[in-house]
Amino acid sequence: MAPADGDDRPERPGVLADAAGRFRRLAPRRELRGHVEAIWRSRVADNLDAPLVIVPDARIDLIWTGAQLFVAGPDTGPALARLPPGARVTGFQFHPAAAGALLRMPMHALRDARVDFAEFAGAAGRELAARAAEAGGDEAALSILQDGLARLLADAPAPDPRLHAVYARLGRAGDNGADLARLARAAGLSERSLRRRSLHAFGYGPRTLARILRFGRVMDALRARRGEPLAELAAALGYADQAHMSREVAAFSGFAPGEVRRQLAAPLAVSFKTNRRG
Repeated sequence: MAPADGDDRPERPGVLADAAGRFRRLAPRRELRGHVEAIWRSRVADNLDAPLVIVPDARIDLIWTGAQLFVAGPDTGPALARLPPGARVTGFQFHPAAAGALLRMPMHALRDARVDFAEFAGAAGRELAARAAEAGGDEAALSILQDGLARLLADAPAPDPRLHAVYARLGRAGDNGADLARLARAAGLSERSLRRRSLHAFGYGPRTLARILRFGRVMDALRARRGEPLAELAAALGYADQAHMSREVAAFSGFAPGEVRRQLAAPLAVSFKTNRRG
């Protein structure tokens, strides 16, 4: 499967996506809620002059750019997205362990990939993208996309609640995934089965999943706790020391923690309008 155009591994500095535009989260239609946790919409700042840096968040998204419908697989490091200033993007964020019901393949096969939705849904995927492209505006396109996804997910099995519980447990502060035996027992699985199911559902083994989820907590803390010394932040988030946290932040974002904090503290300003043609 070929990556969708416009996304690759970083080759030069960019701007964190969280600091390069405005995001809104919407609730999906009732018939999608068993698999889709949220719909997000983003408009890139008009004064953006660098690629967007997308950081791992341990989630799978179906993304509509106004011209292309593609799946963003689970990332293991920062990825670049080259979008023009003012671009508007809509994403369907799946619940943990839920994307496989639609895509019908193991998520580890999609690591660090951007793949056209038609490669999973065939003619139905191509038709859905074509209809959204012909819609009269962003709202009409969103309605078409939700209709199409509802049809494709009508008979899809529900996510495995044991894996959802694993994700929730690893997402809590204080659990770094080090004790796999305890994690497996809590899920009612063997360690081998836990690793196999985790790779299939999330794209990562439990320890990598825990690292990425803790990185997400770092991002939240760098945004909200701007005055806290980095050494104290590292200790509070369970890292061995500040250097350990800095290595993890660099591995997943491409930036030092101080630069992440700087960008999140001064996001590029944009206006967000939903009725323009998309």
